[in-house]
Amino acid sequence: MRKHFKDVLIKIAEKDEKLILLLGDISVFLLKDFADRFPDRFYNIGICENTLISMAAGMSSQNLHPIVHTIAPFITERSYEQVKLDMCYNGFGGNIVSCGGSFDYAWDGATHHCYTDLELMRMLPGMEVMQPGSKKELGLLLESQYANGKPSYFRIPADEHLLDLPVEFGKANVVLHKDSAKLTVITAGPLLNNVYEACKDMNVNLLYFHTIKPLDAEVLARYSKTKMLVIHDAFGLFESVCATVDSKVKYHGIPDKFCCYYGTLEDIRRLLMLDAAGIKNIIQKELSGIK
Repeated sequence: MRKHFKDVLIKIAEKDEKLILLLGDISVFLLKDFADRFPDRFYNIGICENTLISMAAGMSSQNLHPIVHTIAPFITERSYEQVKLDMCYNGFGGNIVSCGGSFDYAWDGATHHCYTDLELMRMLPGMEVMQPGSKKELGLLLESQYANGKPSYFRIPADEHLLDLPVEFGKANVVLHKDSAKLTVITAGPLLNNVYEACKDMNVNLLYFHTIKPLDAEVLARYSKTKMLVIHDAFGLFESVCATVDSKVKYHGIPDKFCCYYGTLEDIRRLLMLDAAGIKNIIQKELSGIK
């Protein structure tokens, strides 16, 4: 996915000389082609996340289109005040493109986990929040939103889902619909692979969101008479759904404790029952309680 990010950046930079790339000492080698072609628009600031955000806000004030790229917990949790004040409060646009969200750096432990970024960014006034789950979604969302003058947050995942879905900013996808279904499952990002595998043979609806803010309230309203279950390996989607519909919504995903496990992304998803088998088990329990 990061390689595709590089390709999209070069495609945009060829057309828009206002695109500026600011790195926090990550993906430097990957983006060497960009640096070679556009040396005056490439800056590796190092491990100075607060400075990255302040620089981006300043560039935005001069009608440039900055893209900040580094690891999710360091640019969101560490630099939240700068994002809040330098970008959102001042009304300056700019783009934060993170990697390493949720458990994508599973082997590095809790210091490198980040499951709060989407919710933190969602709470800031004026901020757009996107969790693309595929290369197609990443490319189309970045191209459509990077120069709109608003602060925007994009989370690049380590893996991607395999479904070819329509992509439009702010619009959800109805992946599965069954007229008799009394349960609607809601998810976002690459976890869609596991959720779809669990749901495809069950009597449930399945909604998929690549845009967390603004959330597609129109699609949610169509399913508000059903019971809703959000399955997500982060915070942000559940809270956004609860703020949008009056229905009772349940959540399965991150427990109220630190994840102290090490291993692979798949290992941790399995431990948290976010693999296809675990998700199917949770959905079966919900269905058994519906009369």
